[in-house]
Amino acid sequence: MENWITDFLEQFGYLGVFLLICAENLFPPIPSEVILTFSGFMTSSTTLSVAGVIIYSTLGSVLGAILLYGIGMLFGIERMERFIQKYGSILRVKVTDIHRADRWFDKYGYWTVLFCRMIPLVRSLISIPAGMTRMNFPLFLIFTTVGTVIWNTFLVTLGAKVGESWEDIVHYMDIYSNIVYLLLFIVIVFCVVYFWRRKRK
Repeated sequence: MENWITDFLEQFGYLGVFLLICAENLFPPIPSEVILTFSGFMTSSTTLSVAGVIIYSTLGSVLGAILLYGIGMLFGIERMERFIQKYGSILRVKVTDIHRADRWFDKYGYWTVLFCRMIPLVRSLISIPAGMTRMNFPLFLIFTTVGTVIWNTFLVTLGAKVGESWEDIVHYMDIYSNIVYLLLFIVIVFCVVYFWRRKRK
């Protein structure tokens, strides 16, 4: 996949950055680390600029986040409640758990969106619960954009600095991503065990 991404970026430039980052938000397995660091490297050997890559990657990322926000709105809390009422006994989840999570997201959601935009995989998926809970859309855009700019600026600038060694950065980002995935797995297992034990009590 990395070779295809780099070939696409070399062929389409800013448009390629925009399209790939938008797709990365909708399909998280596409690695933004490769897209952004290689785009940063390209600024040293093509007409692309660091500022231009950051702008187009941010536009693509925000568009992808808006689309996922819309999907979350279409799904909605009501449908989630009906789903839990039907399958909650199997999943060990109650409707009250959904309401509790909804209240938590109402209270801390904006900062959650901001920080999650800098975490692999979660950076894309966080837009869905934001849409489900009908988070204030202008504020969602602001926090999403700020978090995205920080993430994009870091990787693009890093790619530009290290030049042809950009693949080394991708290697270290893969380690970071794997640590995040491991932590997410541990959290999910903990939640499953917690709900199972509470159900038994």
